[in-house]
Amino acid sequence: MALKITDSCISCGACQPECPNEAIFAGGDDYEFEGKTIPALSQDFYYIAPEKCTECKGVHDEPMCASVCPTDSCVKE
Repeated sequence: MALKITDSCISCGACQPECPNEAIFAGGDDYEFEGKTIPALSQDFYYIAPEKCTECKGVHDEPMCASVCPTDSCVKE
């Protein structure tokens, strides 16, 4: 499973640098996965690329994005 960012996101960007998998992208930004460019999953809010998200398992006790989000917008799908 992966986490997702809900529309209560205020686009503060606190989550992005905390992600150990570099799975969080700003709205409108495409991302790369396995050599392919994937279109942005959101145009308005930060989003999590599900192929890259591991929920921080094996690295941290809890998902880092959720632990720093001021609006609790990072939730499990």
